[in-house]
Amino acid sequence: MKPRLIRFFLLLTVIASVSCKPNGATSRKEEQSKKETIAKQPNIVVLLCDDLGYGDLSSFGHPIIKTENLDKLAASGIRLTNFYSTAPVCSPSRVGMLTGRSPNKAGVYDFIPGLKKSEDNRDLVHLQAYEETIPAMLKTVGYSTCLVGKWHCSSRFNSDQQPQPNDFGFDHWMATHNNAAPSHKNPKNFVRNGQEVGEIEGFSSQIVVNEAIQWLDKKDGDNPFFLEVAFHEPHEPIASPEELVEKYMPYAETREQAEYFANVENVDRAVGRLIAYLEKNHSGNTLIVFSSDNGPETLLRYGEKAKHSYGSPGELKGMKLWTNEAGFRVPGIISWVGENKVSGTKDAVVSALDFLPTFAELSGAKLPNRELDGESFKSLLDTGEFARSTPLIWAFYDAINERRVAMRKGDWKIMGRLEVDNNTLPHIHNLYDGNEALVKSAKLTDFVLFNLKEDINESEDLSVREATVFESMKKEFEIRYKELLEDSHIWVRNQ
Repeated sequence: MKPRLIRFFLLLTVIASVSCKPNGATSRKEEQSKKETIAKQPNIVVLLCDDLGYGDLSSFGHPIIKTENLDKLAASGIRLTNFYSTAPVCSPSRVGMLTGRSPNKAGVYDFIPGLKKSEDNRDLVHLQAYEETIPAMLKTVGYSTCLVGKWHCSSRFNSDQQPQPNDFGFDHWMATHNNAAPSHKNPKNFVRNGQEVGEIEGFSSQIVVNEAIQWLDKKDGDNPFFLEVAFHEPHEPIASPEELVEKYMPYAETREQAEYFANVENVDRAVGRLIAYLEKNHSGNTLIVFSSDNGPETLLRYGEKAKHSYGSPGELKGMKLWTNEAGFRVPGIISWVGENKVSGTKDAVVSALDFLPTFAELSGAKLPNRELDGESFKSLLDTGEFARSTPLIWAFYDAINERRVAMRKGDWKIMGRLEVDNNTLPHIHNLYDGNEALVKSAKLTDFVLFNLKEDINESEDLSVREATVFESMKKEFEIRYKELLEDSHIWVRNQ
C-alpha cells in the first residue's frame, strides 16, 4: 500500500476515535444524571379543589374565609398569582392537567354529563385509552399512585365500556363520577377500585383525606408516590359542618353564604390533616401542589341548585365558564416539604398543563412521545424564575362571554370572537362530525388586547393604543388557534 494512502487511513481512524469520545462521555454523563435524579425522586401530591375562586383563600385576599393551613403552605413555599387551569370548566380542566396537553386535543370540550345519547355525540366523550397521563408516566420510574375524590373524565363511569382511573396508571382509586351525592355530607356514590362503597359517614373533603392517609399507611415499600386528592368542594351541592356554619353566620349575608364559607374552611382543615401526616411521615422530600379546576360558579346560574355559590373571583373579570381571567386563573400554591429552595409570591405564568413535564423532570421519567402544551417549571422551584417559551391558549366553545378564544403571552392577553357568515358561532358542547365543518369555518374577529400586569381585571382594551403589540399578538393568535383546531379530536359515532 502506498505511504500516502496509509497516512490517509490512519487519519480517518484518529478522526473517528476522537469524534466518538465526546458522544460516549455525554451519554455516560446523561445516564449518571438520570440515576441521580431517580435517587432523589420526590413524592408528589396534587390537591385540586372544585370551583374554588381566585379570591376564595385568605392568602389570596378573601376578607372573611379562614384558610390557615393553605396560608401556611403558601408561606412556606411559592404563592403563584398567575396560575392557570387548563379550561374554565371541570372535565376538560382535569383532562388537560393529567395529559399536559390542551383538552381539545383529547376531545374533551365541556363538562361530561351523565350518560344520555345525544345528537352531538357527547355521550361518547371520555379520556381515551391512548392518552398518556401523569400517573402512568410516573409508574414507569417506580412510583406508586393513588386518586381520591372526583374523576369526571368519562361519560361511562365504573364501566368496562370506557377506560377507568386504573387504566391511566392509578394503582388505587376511590372516586365519584362527578359531584359527591346527595351532597358533601354522607355521600353515597363513591367507588373504590371498581366496587361501589355505599354511604360513607362524614364530609367529602375529610373522607377523601382519610382514604389517602389509609392508602399511604398500607403502601408497601419505600418507593416514591404520586397522590391526587380531587376535592368535591366547594362545588354544589354544598353541605358543611354546622359548627363552621355557625362560626360564619355573623359575617355572612345569608345562611347559604355562611355554608359556602364553611365549606372552604372545611377543605382547609382536611388539607391541614394531610399536611400534618406528610410532615410526620414523609418530611424528607414531598412536593405539594394546590390549585382549583376552574373559577367560581355564578350564584343561582342554574336556579336554586346553585344557591350556595358565593365563590369570589377576587379582582378578576368573569366567573366559571368564562374565558376572561376568572374562568381559569385560580389560586396556585407549591410547597416542597424538606426541599424548599425558593419561597414567596411569584408572578410567573404557570399552568396545570405544566405538571406533567415538571414531574417528568423531577422524577427522571421519559416524556410521552407526543407534542405537549405544558413546560417544565423546575427552574421556578430551583431559582424562583420561570419564563414560558410558548403562549397559553384556550378555546372554550360554550363560554358565557362572547370572545370564547383567548391567548396569554407574557403580560399580554388577546381574545377573539368566532364568527360564521357575520353571526357569532352558536354555543357548542362538543366537536363531532356533524359540526366539524361549521366550527372550522368560523373566523376569529372582534379582538381585544389587555396588559394583565397593569390591568388585572381586563378593563381597558389596548388594541388601538398598542398597535404594534396588537398586530404581533393577533398574527400569532390566529396561527396558534388554527393549529389547535387542526389537532382537536372530532367524535364520530360508529354505527
